[in-house]
Amino acid sequence: MDDDLSGGPEYPVPGGVDRRAVGAKESARAGRYWWDGAADAYQAEHGEFLRDAGFIWSPEGLDEAEARLLGDVTGARVLEIGCGAGQCSRWLRAQGVAEVVAFDLSWRQLQHSRRIDEQTDLRVPTVQADAQRLPFATDSFDVVFSAFGAFPFVPAAESALAEAARTLRPGGRFVFSVTHPIRWCFPDDPTEQGLTVQQSYFDRRAYVEEDGDGRAIYAEHHHTIGDWVRGIASAGLVLRDLIEPEWPQDNDQVWGGWGPVRGRIIPGTAVFSAVKP
Repeated sequence: MDDDLSGGPEYPVPGGVDRRAVGAKESARAGRYWWDGAADAYQAEHGEFLRDAGFIWSPEGLDEAEARLLGDVTGARVLEIGCGAGQCSRWLRAQGVAEVVAFDLSWRQLQHSRRIDEQTDLRVPTVQADAQRLPFATDSFDVVFSAFGAFPFVPAAESALAEAARTLRPGGRFVFSVTHPIRWCFPDDPTEQGLTVQQSYFDRRAYVEEDGDGRAIYAEHHHTIGDWVRGIASAGLVLRDLIEPEWPQDNDQVWGGWGPVRGRIIPGTAVFSAVKP
């Protein structure tokens, strides 16, 4: 793929929708396919909200500039998992954090990151990689984070969290945000009609969109709160906080299944904060 961002692939058109088990390889392949096709439309739709150098944890608008969930990152070496166009890492660079590394599964998203690098002159080193197999050495970073990055799209929470923890130095902090697990019960509808429970909270089959041949072109996985907590513990981390952002009164945007109607009644995001002893 070249660097011309004037017109890229369009959103893939699914042939059908299923609930089924999806393994690591199939999930990674579907993720690359989907996000390479969706990146242009995603950045066009959400880029203003995310800002070229902004650190937004969730559709509710939880902003690291106020929340400070990463704590003091002065002198820290930081890794962003599932960076998209690198907005969060770029914000950290703007705050004077010198060592920030980011990666994403989608090459098209990384092209957008390079485009914004050039426009802002805030450059973030990036690499194309899979959160299930991190290309970084053990004990490499002081802070690891993911703001709605890769974790909703991994089939095995424990192994992905263990990989993140492996790269974290003792005493380091790990913070990640994901779709709140309770949302799995409800349809992806931000209106009052989306307040009806339709899916078992305990049904861990992935939501899969397939092409005409039954191959996954999008796969999103469900892990309960307990799954995430057990994954954090089994990775040798200590959970310090679980943040469930409330929908603010001044945020009237709709982002997929997120919006003010449902967001003021049920949580849409869970942010886990942990440390490595």
